[in-house]
Amino acid sequence: MSVQTTMQAATRGRWAVAGIFLANGFLTGSWAPQIPVFLTRLDITRFTLGLLILLFGVGAVIAMTWCGHLISRHGSRTVTCWFGVCGSFGLLIVALAPNVPLAAIAMLIFGGSIGGMDVAMNSNAVVVERKLSRAIMSSSHGFWSLGGFAGGALGGYSIQNYGHLPHAVAVTVIAFAVIAFAIRHLIAEDRPQAVEHQKFTLPRHAAVYLVGLMALLTMISEGAVLDWAALFLHQELGADLAIAGLAYAAFSGVMALMRFLGDGVRNRFGAVSTLRGSALVAAAGMLVAGLSPSPYLAIAAFAFCGFGIANMVPILFSAGGNQEGMSSGTGMSVVTTMGYSGILVAPSAIGFVAEHSSFGPIFIALSGLLVIVLLMAGLAHRAEFAPEPDDFASDRPEIIRL
Repeated sequence: MSVQTTMQAATRGRWAVAGIFLANGFLTGSWAPQIPVFLTRLDITRFTLGLLILLFGVGAVIAMTWCGHLISRHGSRTVTCWFGVCGSFGLLIVALAPNVPLAAIAMLIFGGSIGGMDVAMNSNAVVVERKLSRAIMSSSHGFWSLGGFAGGALGGYSIQNYGHLPHAVAVTVIAFAVIAFAIRHLIAEDRPQAVEHQKFTLPRHAAVYLVGLMALLTMISEGAVLDWAALFLHQELGADLAIAGLAYAAFSGVMALMRFLGDGVRNRFGAVSTLRGSALVAAAGMLVAGLSPSPYLAIAAFAFCGFGIANMVPILFSAGGNQEGMSSGTGMSVVTTMGYSGILVAPSAIGFVAEHSSFGPIFIALSGLLVIVLLMAGLAHRAEFAPEPDDFASDRPEIIRL
């Protein structure tokens, strides 16, 4: 295959993986405006809703744990296809669940499909970066945020005017169509024979876990806005469903814009400076949202928070994938798993706290977590993208078998 043909295939693969990110964000964003209806439809408390959201996270973490092994055996393209097709039906089965036991199973499946899809598409984005010899991670996450913006913005209006089930059907059709088209053009890496028989591994280096902790603290805040901002506006600030759905839509819309600009910002100011400035902005936005007496001020504050969080996660993922002394896949797996635990599992704890408190103090406390990331920002110095000559590097000398 000629260099030109290879580059053309890589370019198609770049837009294909962008489509997968878009669909994943659309599914996730469409879940946010479903939450208030989910709460009242099943006649459950915030505590029970927190448990159901926890099951979403448990399903995601289980899938993510096995996803790395599946990718090592079958490649990121194949695994992305599997989880992508399954994930497109996730919201629909949740919307169809008539009672709490079936809703629990549906949330477990939905979370597993979204979590596995997340890891697989991020891994495939790394493959594309190597083929193109340039970073695409920030813009890929930009497409995810764009999908989240579309899902959140259209969801509240659609549910209020047509009902939660027609909304879920429409989301499923759109997501499946995008995924089915995109998977035809995803590129595949060479099968990593050197790691095929390794099931579970841990790197020795502490730095990657500290970067993972930063991703965890950042994505706790992102998950809190996804799962609880609409309920905060609806129940505590008196907004109707259409307005409440705009909280996550504004957050995701601003994130999308900034993520498309993120690679250029990072190249100009450096990863560490960009991360510090972003964390400061995000913490301020979350603080104002928690103190807000008005739903419109809260929406603006969440948008400002999204402005800051936008490039924090891509920078931290890049830092994890460029750790010294280990393969990029090993570092990426640690940081993504720890990070997505924040967005998928930790928000369930917020439901437990909110059962005995209001959401305002919770968002104020989350701003403190973002200040911790600000103080740790120097650990992201390895986030500058440097393409590797080979698709896969052997990491056996740097791991501990479990």
